[in-house]
Amino acid sequence: MAKKRRPQKLAAKGSEGAEGSYPAVGARQPCPCGSGRRYKACHGRAAAHAVAELVRRPFEGLPGESDWVALRELVPAATAPLTLRDGLPADVPSVTLATVLPMAWPALRRDNGAVLLGLQNDTASGDLSRDLADTLQRALTAEPGAPVAAERPGTDGPRLQDLLAPDAPLVPEVHSGFEFWLEGTDAAEQPAGEVAASLERANSAAIPTARLAGVDGAYWCDAGEKNHLRWVMTHPEEQLLDALARLHAAGADTLGEGSAAGGGEGSRLVGSFRAHGLTVPVWDLPTGMTSEDCEKPAAAFAERLTEALAVTAPLTAQERKARSGLTNRQVTLS
Repeated sequence: MAKKRRPQKLAAKGSEGAEGSYPAVGARQPCPCGSGRRYKACHGRAAAHAVAELVRRPFEGLPGESDWVALRELVPAATAPLTLRDGLPADVPSVTLATVLPMAWPALRRDNGAVLLGLQNDTASGDLSRDLADTLQRALTAEPGAPVAAERPGTDGPRLQDLLAPDAPLVPEVHSGFEFWLEGTDAAEQPAGEVAASLERANSAAIPTARLAGVDGAYWCDAGEKNHLRWVMTHPEEQLLDALARLHAAGADTLGEGSAAGGGEGSRLVGSFRAHGLTVPVWDLPTGMTSEDCEKPAAAFAERLTEALAVTAPLTAQERKARSGLTNRQVTLS
C-alpha cells in the first residue's frame, strides 16, 4: 500500500513572493505564484531542498546526545522515558523512546493512551530530529491501540529540541529482548500473527548489550567470538582522533588486561564508527570480559583521554602514524 503524503508548508527561504506565503499544492499542480511552472519545479523546489538538507548532528542540544546516537545505531533493545517541555496531554500517561517497535512502526499509541516512539526507522528527510518530532506529535493524538505511519514532515515543523524538556536527562534501560512491546497488556494474552513473528525475529537477532554506568555513552556487547565496547563520544572529531593517537602511541589506549576468565588477554582499540556527527571508538575485548569488568578500566581511560585532549603540541611521527591507522579503520554509519 502506498504511503500517504502530507502537503508541505512553504516556509523555506525562497517560498514567498510579493503577495506573501503561497498555499501548499500538489507537486505536479501549477505553482500558485502564477509562473506557469509546476509547483515542484518552482516554489516547491526550495521546500523540498530544505526537507532533504542533511543535519549532521540531529541530536545536538538534547540531554544525553551520546545515548541518543547509541540507541539509534548500536543498541538492539532499549527504552527511555521522555519528558515533554509542555507536559503530557491529559489522555497520555507517558511517552517512551524505544529502539525498535513491532513491525518497525515509527510510533505506537497503546490501548491505555501511552505513547512509544521508535528510533531505528527510515526517515523522510535529512533532519532526523524533525522527523521524530513530527511522528511524536502525531502519536500524541492518535487513536489508542493504533500504530503511527511514517510521513514526510513539513519544513517548518518542530524538532525534538523544541518538544522535549531541556533539563530532563535521558536514562536508557537496556533490555535482553523486546518483551517490553507487551508491557501493559494482559499477561494471559499472547501476541499473535505478524506481531508475534516480529517479536520472535527481533529477539533472535538481539545481541546481548549493556550500558556502562560510570561513563557516558559506552555500551558493552557480546558479539559471539569476542566482546566489544563501543563508546559514543561528543568531543570534536579531529581533537578526539589526535588524543586517541597520542594514547595509542603511548600504549595507553587499552581497557586494562581483561578479566581472569579472559585468560589475561588484553583489550585493543580497533577503530571507530562515525554516526550522526559523533565519533564512536570501538575496542575488542576478551570473551570473558563482562560489562562490569569494563567499568573501572573505562573510568581510568576517560581520565587519560581528558589529559590527552588538553595537549596542544603537534603530533609526533609515531602519533601521526597511529592517527592514520585510526582514520583508515573508521566506518561511517550515518
